[in-house]
This record gives sequence, structure tokens and C-alpha cells, in this order.
Amino acid sequence: MVGRPEAAIVQTSEDETRKFLFRFRDGQEAETVYIPDRQEDRGAVCISSQVGCTLSCRFCHTGTQTLVRNLGAAEIVGQFMAARDSYGEWPSPHGETPRLLSTIVLMGMGEPLYNYENVAKAMRIVMDGEGIGLSRRRITLSTSGVVPMMDRAGAELAVNLAVSLHAVRDDLRDEIVPLNRKYPIADLMAACRRYPAASNARRITFEYVMLKGLNDTPADAHELIRLIAGIPAKVNLIPFNPWPGSPYETSYGNAIDRFAQIVMDAGFSSPVRTPRGRDILAACGQLRTEGKRSADGGAGSREGGAV
Repeated sequence: MVGRPEAAIVQTSEDETRKFLFRFRDGQEAETVYIPDRQEDRGAVCISSQVGCTLSCRFCHTGTQTLVRNLGAAEIVGQFMAARDSYGEWPSPHGETPRLLSTIVLMGMGEPLYNYENVAKAMRIVMDGEGIGLSRRRITLSTSGVVPMMDRAGAELAVNLAVSLHAVRDDLRDEIVPLNRKYPIADLMAACRRYPAASNARRITFEYVMLKGLNDTPADAHELIRLIAGIPAKVNLIPFNPWPGSPYETSYGNAIDRFAQIVMDAGFSSPVRTPRGRDILAACGQLRTEGKRSADGGAGSREGGAV
């Protein structure tokens, strides 16, 4: 059995979102969030793949923390197992008993495709019938657009794909998602069209944070429609979640609603994500720990288990 991380701090939001601060064997830490579904008796575990992040997206609190190291497969799986422990759901339910923690989203700290080997190993354990037995349809991997690895993940894992888009022009995306300078929007959209698991039943989700005065105009909405034309897709509109020192503001509600309506009128689902866990800094883009590089500067892959 893989090792489990130690939950150093557990916080519960007013909306019942629960955030875990996990401490690993070397003292490094990462945050994990459980988001209960208000409509159904289940929810999603938002799992981290790295301590810190290398991408430095301007609107994301995690991006202000330098990458410390990758998490090993045991540490990734261990987050899910420990979260289930906290709800008394380990070992796995069988038969007609529903899973309370029914979905995994790799949307926590870090870029999963920059830790692909460990993420893939962890997800194979999660999907294996002799492991946790979670369907690939219940797993979503979120990337900021590591184009070459998107092809590999699609071929080898075929889990659901979410793309952190956030801008429809290269000049703006270069600024707020610096990875775009390496893999620009045209290349990213081409990779989405190649993604083998995409279908009308399993659409690619485009994540789009709404930043006041930057990316929230009707012109932006129409350009987004042009970019995703022909891709089985839905668009999650995310009101910006402020964090201490953040340089951006949340778009006005009427601007978000207008943007959503334009996208929906074009035939794409465009839900506005209700912020969850803001009061405990557990909402999208708010995760961060105080992890630091070791004295030898190591920030590489880790295969060892967690405590």
C-alpha cells in the first residue's frame, strides 16, 4: 500500500469545502481541497501534483511560490486516500454504496504535465480495479497547455482534459500565462483538436478566469467562440478569486453574465463557477504553501512514498 501524507491542518469553509495541508516525509507541504456537490451527495477532490509551481501565472496565488519539487506517485494517490479517510470512506465502498469522494480533478498546486510520469503512475493506481477502481471518466487533468505532453496523456491515460486558457489573444496570454510564449494559442488549440478522449459525451473544458477590464469583453467572448469552433467543448467561467497582494480584480457580474450568454448563444455550455472555499483561501487559484527548495537546490522528481 502506498504511504499517506500527514494532514497538518484541516480547514472547513462556511460552504463545507474542506482544505487539507499535507506534510510529506521531507517536511514539504501541499494543499488539497474537497469540494462537495450541493446538488448530489458526492464531490470532487482537487489534488496537487507539485510543491509550488513553475508556471508563474499572474492571477494565481500558487504561481507566486517557486517550484520546490514534483510529488511522487505515492504522494499524489495519498492525498486522495487521506481525504477519503477523513470522511470515513476507506476502504472503497462496494456494490450499491455510492462514493462520497467520487471525482478527482488534478487542478491543485502545480502543472500536472510537468510531472507526467508520477501523475500517470498515480492515476493508473487510482483507475485500476485492484487499486481504487475509479473510472477515467471521473478524473480530469488540468493543464496550462504543455502541448507535447497533452498528446501523450491523451494516448496513455485518456482521462478528461481541462485547459487553463484565460485569454484569447497571444499578447495577453503571454502576460498572464507565461507558458504561452512557448506554446501559443494556435498550437494549444491544435493539440485540443487532436486529444483522443474528446467527444460530445466527454468534452474538453476550457477554464477562463474573469479579470476586470482585461479579458471580459464581448469581443473576447466572440474570439473564444472562434477559437474553440469544432472542438467538443464547454467553458467554465471563473470569477477571479482574490488573494493577498493580487494585482487583479474580479469582473463585474453583468460583464460575466454577458460573456456567458454570448458563448451559450453559440452553442457551448458556459456555466459561471460559483466560488467555493474563498473564506479559507481554498478557491481556484488561491492555494499556496511555504515550501522552499532544499540547500542543494533540488526540485526534481520524487518517487518516494509519503508519511
